[in-house]
Amino acid sequence: MLDISKPELKFALDAVRKASALVKTVQAELVTAALTKDDRSPVTVADYAAQALIGRLLDDAFPDDPLVGEEDSTRLRTPEQAVVLERIVAFTGRVLPDATPEAVCRWIDRGSADSGERYWTVDPIDGTKGFVRGDQYAVALALVEGGVVQLGVLGCPNLDVDYMRSDGKTELTGGGGTLAAAARGEGTWIADLGGGEFTRACVSDRTDPAQARLLRSFETAHTNTGKIGELVERLGVTAEPVGLDSQAKYALLAAGRGDLLVRLLSSRQPDYREKVWDQAAGSIVVEEAGGRITDLHGRSLDFTAGRTLARNRGLLASNGHLHAAALAALADIAA
Repeated sequence: MLDISKPELKFALDAVRKASALVKTVQAELVTAALTKDDRSPVTVADYAAQALIGRLLDDAFPDDPLVGEEDSTRLRTPEQAVVLERIVAFTGRVLPDATPEAVCRWIDRGSADSGERYWTVDPIDGTKGFVRGDQYAVALALVEGGVVQLGVLGCPNLDVDYMRSDGKTELTGGGGTLAAAARGEGTWIADLGGGEFTRACVSDRTDPAQARLLRSFETAHTNTGKIGELVERLGVTAEPVGLDSQAKYALLAAGRGDLLVRLLSSRQPDYREKVWDQAAGSIVVEEAGGRITDLHGRSLDFTAGRTLARNRGLLASNGHLHAAALAALADIAA
């Protein structure tokens, strides 16, 4: 059973729950039908407010621990961003009454650290386009020690926890959202994001590649969709893919609602390397549920190379049973 009395896990669960509630509030109040395609202000406000909140909570819980995050306050401090910063302070202030522009910027900048022997890493909103669409996105927080992810928590505000528990639900979206939490050696557990009992998550036992349910992103900037099509052909996959954004895909994989996830380098960004905050929480959620995650060459993810997975190329996550077959199929495709 997950020992939620441990200080690190207790902090992570509390921080992700509070940050998820905050970004959901921003989404409800700022994302409207009148929002233009290029208007990213709601996701900007939510991103920064969530990182500020987590930075402040980390100050209180583990003041000496570094935080490696996606955002910093440099742009917010410019006169052109004064209105945006005012909104961020207003939303953050609903949770932290002592929020001021200077304090919020300072809390955000907790995330400017480099990785070290022990550090936390946060993606305040993973899946920004899903956030704007009212679809899937995640708040991701993880603790890394000695280059190994020790715990990870995913808050998925739009992911139906009953769907995750496979009780006959067929729709991804709905309910109060899903919290997926994993600690090294203690398994992966899911609960309603708002509270309630945890139930253990386990990957599927599917061994036939033709029946593999591929988890695919709507966002295509960092992956090669053409080569993913080649992978599908080589494996003989006939099952319909499951499409959604963000590390919520890892939660689905951990709960047995999908079987394979692959990130192939886009021809537009051949030198792209994954950011640590995009993979840390999701990786342990998959591993502790019995799955496997590596780069495209079968190497373990290396969280000691700074703010990116600089020593890894692409990514493959699976239920474990299908990993070898997928790596073999990828050998030529991803060369």
